[in-house]
Amino acid sequence: MSLKIENLHGGIGGKEIVQGVSLEIAPGEVHAIMGPNGSGKSTLSKLLTGHPDYEIYSGSIEMDGESLLEMEPDERARKGLFMAFQYPCEIPGVTVANFLRAALQARLPEGKTINVTDFYKELYAAMEKLSMDRKFSSRYVNEGFSGGEKKRNEILQMAVLKPKYAILDETDSGLDIDALKIVANGVNALKGPQLGILLITHYQRLLNYIIPDYVHVMVKGKIVASGTKELALRLEEKGYSQFEEELAAQTH
Repeated sequence: MSLKIENLHGGIGGKEIVQGVSLEIAPGEVHAIMGPNGSGKSTLSKLLTGHPDYEIYSGSIEMDGESLLEMEPDERARKGLFMAFQYPCEIPGVTVANFLRAALQARLPEGKTINVTDFYKELYAAMEKLSMDRKFSSRYVNEGFSGGEKKRNEILQMAVLKPKYAILDETDSGLDIDALKIVANGVNALKGPQLGILLITHYQRLLNYIIPDYVHVMVKGKIVASGTKELALRLEEKGYSQFEEELAAQTH
């Protein structure tokens, strides 16, 4: 049981951005990928979730032994792969509650419907766990939301949909320290033996609040170093240039 990426090459418009990434995330583990801008972190997340503009040139992605390569994004989601986007989009006229209900309904076999009472019971329990006001569920998805509210909404989706694996792409992007703590507390509340998490971030500060089991450094489309939280602290101290220089030396 794992989300397993092997020797993955991919990109957009014929340009290879991800160059031979291998990574395995087991349920209960938190992995963080750190890297400078343009290193291929967000491209990796798009390849994993099946974004239609991005293409896999070679390699494999398997979730619990099943290949994802031929699956459409919605099928990957139904199988239990979740993505929290860096820039979540607005859905005018659709409330948070109705959006989540529709997402859960899409997972059910044809002819089966969600019990509304059970749904709201579960939704409100998730909101309580994340210290969210119930009124939030009647707002339109991301419409007029602050940066922090958008990210909290994504964590709420994660709480209700209960994925097997979650990819959080630059969850700390644009958040002040208070909003960051709230979002991190939400993620920490959902951590557990059934959920594998991949955090994609540019900054070490997120990892002060969500402690990863493993840290990977991505430079120019490759994972060039792996370790524990100490690796992130080393990055904070010395920056990415040490890894860029090592990679340049290897490729010459």
